[in-house]
Amino acid sequence: MTTSVSALIVNSANAPLIRGTIERRTVGPKDVRLSISYSGICHSDVHQARSEWGNDIFPMVPGHEIIGEVVEVGTEVDKFKVGQTVGVGVFVDSCRECDACKADQESYCERGPVGAYNDRSYEGDVQFGGYSGEIVVDQHFVLHIPEGLNLAEAAPLLCAGITVYSPLRHWGAGKGKKVAILGMGGLGHLAVKFAVAMGAEVTVLGHSLKKKDDALAFGAVDYRSTNDPETFKDFAKKFDFILNTTSADVDVDALLNMIKLDGSLVFVGLPEKSQSLNIFSLTLGRRSMAGSSVGGQREIQEMLEFAAEHQIGANIELLDATDVDSINTAWNRVVSSDVRYRFVIDAKTI
Repeated sequence: MTTSVSALIVNSANAPLIRGTIERRTVGPKDVRLSISYSGICHSDVHQARSEWGNDIFPMVPGHEIIGEVVEVGTEVDKFKVGQTVGVGVFVDSCRECDACKADQESYCERGPVGAYNDRSYEGDVQFGGYSGEIVVDQHFVLHIPEGLNLAEAAPLLCAGITVYSPLRHWGAGKGKKVAILGMGGLGHLAVKFAVAMGAEVTVLGHSLKKKDDALAFGAVDYRSTNDPETFKDFAKKFDFILNTTSADVDVDALLNMIKLDGSLVFVGLPEKSQSLNIFSLTLGRRSMAGSSVGGQREIQEMLEFAAEHQIGANIELLDATDVDSINTAWNRVVSSDVRYRFVIDAKTI
């Protein structure tokens, strides 16, 4: 028997969010049902609801940065108990059988991981996300939220946080490394915090200097504008690692020229257009260029523990969903980069 819960729903491409109800499945033996406390707003919510990626399923309930409290567990659940504070991120299932899944890299599942929303389960059921009162998820894709984290500020860690933490860890951003973060929005500001906590010397590259004071407060040693040609001259062969958190078209060759021998340029932002480069920009410095998705469940849990240890959370604006128009306005502000640095919905008001 399904359960009706309140939700914010998009009924068609470019339609506004409206209040309504959706059905959640009955809790199965390995499922956890949680009452959602906070749901972060990710730019991908807007992309998918506005049919900008071409993979939309309507009606849609966005949201994959979910913090809540366990209210029911299945008969075979052994990792969680009623009353615990937990999280759910970008994915809610994977095949558990491919090489990626066996290596705790569920986000790279060869069958394709099942998204928390705008996706279908392997059985064909539409997935509804975190802009809602409750959600039911297999325990494998539920995360413990460590004590000491501000819960509202922790919600964006479930997507934005792991999106930057995973490549910083994978490419060894730590003591003795010079790291540049390109862009300081929702992803970038967390990248700065994590890289600093890992011990790296961090420089932020932004299109303007408006966020310089924030970057320095987060622990960066420098902040330079990519609109200033001197930036690329001053930082030639400077960095071991550059993390591009932006979705803007970039001069890939100019960025690669700022990387040392054997350094890497890694993309986590998703530009709408294909990017191009001169292969000499790679070969002359034995440089690498790569991309990264969100981490697997084990790494997300590691990231949450690291965040708690170092008191890392997102800088947020908390939204009251009683006024649905305020959420629609927030989406427009996300598109225009008018937020420092993430919106989070108080899901108890949905």
